[in-house]
Amino acid sequence: MQGEASHPLYAWVDYFRDLGIHDFYRNGEPMPAVADEPPDAANEIPVASAERPTVAAKRSPDPVAASAIADTVPTLTLISFNQLAPLPAASIPAEERAAALQAISDDIGDCTRCPLAYAGRRKIVFGDGSPTARLIFVGEGPGADEDIQGLPFVGKAGQLLNNMIAAMGLARADVYIANIVKCRPPNNRVPEPVEANTCSQFLLRQIDVVQPEVIVALGSTAATYLLGVKQSLSSLRGRWHSCRGAKLAVTYHPAFLLRDPRQKVEAWKDLQMVMGELGLKPLARK
Repeated sequence: MQGEASHPLYAWVDYFRDLGIHDFYRNGEPMPAVADEPPDAANEIPVASAERPTVAAKRSPDPVAASAIADTVPTLTLISFNQLAPLPAASIPAEERAAALQAISDDIGDCTRCPLAYAGRRKIVFGDGSPTARLIFVGEGPGADEDIQGLPFVGKAGQLLNNMIAAMGLARADVYIANIVKCRPPNNRVPEPVEANTCSQFLLRQIDVVQPEVIVALGSTAATYLLGVKQSLSSLRGRWHSCRGAKLAVTYHPAFLLRDPRQKVEAWKDLQMVMGELGLKPLARK
C-alpha cells in the first residue's frame, strides 16, 4: 500500500478530491452489460413468490461530468509575473520586510494547494537570505537536500551558487534566494504547470516585499514562468528583461553547470552584466 500511495496518480486523485471532484471515468467505450444466463429448466428449483434478481447494466460515462473533469485538467498557460498582479501601490519599509515575508510563509502554512503536497514532500522550502536584498536568485524547485533542510540551494548546486555569489563580491546573506515551486517534485522532475502556477502567487509576493533591483533567473523553468514566455535559454540570455519593477537577467542553473562545466564561462558573462548594473566589483583573487 505504501508503494501505491506514492504513485503520482494518487496525488492527482487527492488533488481533485480537494477540489470537490469525486467521480472519475476512464476514456473509452463502456463495458457491455452482463446478461443473466438462462436457467436450466430441468434442475431449476421453484421458489414461491420469489423474483429473480436482475443485474443492472453498467452506467455509461456521463459526458457532462467527464467534461467537467476535463475542464479542471491544467494546461500550460503562461502569464508573466508582470501580468499576474499590479505592482504594489506603496513599498514596504525596510524594517518591516522580514515580518512581511514571515506573513507570506504563515499564509502558505502546511500547503496542500497542488499535487506536490502529496508526492512525498518533507519540508516546504520558502526562501533564504536578506529581506532587503538588491539581488534575488530564482531557481526551479527544491532538490533532495533542500527537501530535508527546508532551505533553497544547499546541495551541490547550492555550493556552486554560493561560489558564484562570492565571485560577484557578495555573501549569500546579502542576496535573497527562492524557487518557482516550494516543494520538491518527485525525482527532481520539472514542475508541472499546475504546480508552478499555483505556487507563483507566493513568489510574486516575496519579490514585491524584497523589492530587488535585479532578479537572476537560474535556468529555463525560472525564466519561463517569471517572463511568461517559452523560449530557448540562449535567446533570453545576454539582455535585460523586466519583472516586478526589477531588471531580470537569465543564466544557466547551477545544476546544469555541474553537468557541463564548459558553460561556466558563459554564466560568468551573465553575472558580469548583473554586477555592472549593481556597481559590484568581482572578488579579488589571492
